This record gives sequence, structure tokens and C-alpha cells, in this order.
Amino acid sequence: MLSADLNGKTALVTGSASGIGLATVETFARCGATVALNHLADDPRGAEQVARLKAAGYKIIAAPGNVSVPVEAESMTARAIDALGRLDFLVNNAGTPATPTPIPFPELDRLTEGFWQTILNTNLIGPFRCTHAAAPALKAAKGAICSTASIAGVQGSGSSIPYAASKAGVINLTRSLARALAPDIRVNAVAPGFVDSPWNKDWDAERKAASIERTPLKRPCLPQDIADAIFFLCAGTSMVTGQTLIVDGGLTL
Repeated sequence: MLSADLNGKTALVTGSASGIGLATVETFARCGATVALNHLADDPRGAEQVARLKAAGYKIIAAPGNVSVPVEAESMTARAIDALGRLDFLVNNAGTPATPTPIPFPELDRLTEGFWQTILNTNLIGPFRCTHAAAPALKAAKGAICSTASIAGVQGSGSSIPYAASKAGVINLTRSLARALAPDIRVNAVAPGFVDSPWNKDWDAERKAASIERTPLKRPCLPQDIADAIFFLCAGTSMVTGQTLIVDGGLTL
């Protein structure tokens, strides 16, 4: 587990009521940062986790808002920055598969306009909205951004064609923003493989076991594994930008 002295530093983590986002919030908070925990306004887990972490002595603020909604994403980011007083790190983690079970790639008729819009607005345009709104504060702090992509975006796999396309878009967006925001802001991404988290709680045991069997390290990624990579790219290095770090236990080998 990575560590550093981040007293006086701040972070905003989107989609952080559970899983990778929550592990990332805790990782930054343990190192002394003040962290804005973003969650959907109607998700009770957000308020519960904010209360739990505050009770544990961490410096946490709630940042409710939906990154998939224009204006709401930007206003959530602005409110969080105002409450934090500055912004050193932005973690674009909010995402959705928009389906409880995979949609086989040949079944194009199931990929409706609404399905595409839900995924792209959350997974791809959402990170751009938050980055755009946060850029002035991050520039002032010489900060860093890390977005959550997926191995689906690297190898064209995952729960659906739109999901894979959205995560490939995040990887490309990362490279583009790294050029656009240099030299003041570094921009990177992580690409998780199978992560044992609440996101895939509805997966059947056979599907989970098959993913683990294909993984050379013979275990699933845990949210903390991904959080450690995000932390490293944000706060553990100063000469890495425009990169996507695959964290999958070797699944894509």
C-alpha cells in the first residue's frame, strides 16, 4: 500500500461511494489529504461513507452530483473545489456498464441510442466535463489527473461494444488532455482487469472463476490494487503523463 505526506493537499474522486473510488478516497485520506467524495445524490452509500470516514478522523467532504449530466458535473466540481479551497488531484472514476449482464458483441440491435448515450455521457464525456471544470484549479496547484479506463478499451472486450468504445475513448482522451494541459497538469489513466468489487456483485460464480483462471497471478484485482496505481500516478511520480497503466494481474498477456 503506497503512502506519502499529503497534508495540505486536496483531491476530488468521482464515483466514490464504493469499490475503486472509495478505496482511492481512503488512500488519499490516509496520507493526510482532504478529499471530496463524489456520489449520486440519491445513493445512500455516499453519505454513509462520508460519515464513516469522518468518524475515523479523516478529512472528507461530500460532493454529490452526476457527472453524466451537463452543467451538474461542472457545478459539482466547482462546489467541491470551493469547499476544498484548492485542487491538487482529480480522479475521474465514475463509470457504468449500463447493463447487469454482458451484451454479446454480435447483438447490435440491443445497442439502442439511449444505451449508447448513457455509457458515453458517464464514461467518456463525464471525465471531460470534470476535467474542464477543474483545469484552472489544477493548473494553479501544478496538479494531476487520473481517469479509470479498462482493459476493455485496450483489447475490445467487456460488457458491450459501447462500454469498450467508451473506455478506449478514455485512453485516447488521456493522451489528448496530457498534451493540452501540459506542462502544468499531468494526465494519466489506469486500465483495470477483473476487479472483485460491488460493481460485479451480480456476476455468477462461474464467470468470476473463469476470469481468475485466465489471470496469471491467479487472483482478482481488489479495489485497493487499483487505488494504489491511481495514487502512484497522481502523487507518486512527477515525470509520467499521457500514459495508461494496465492493472490486471496479467490477464491481457
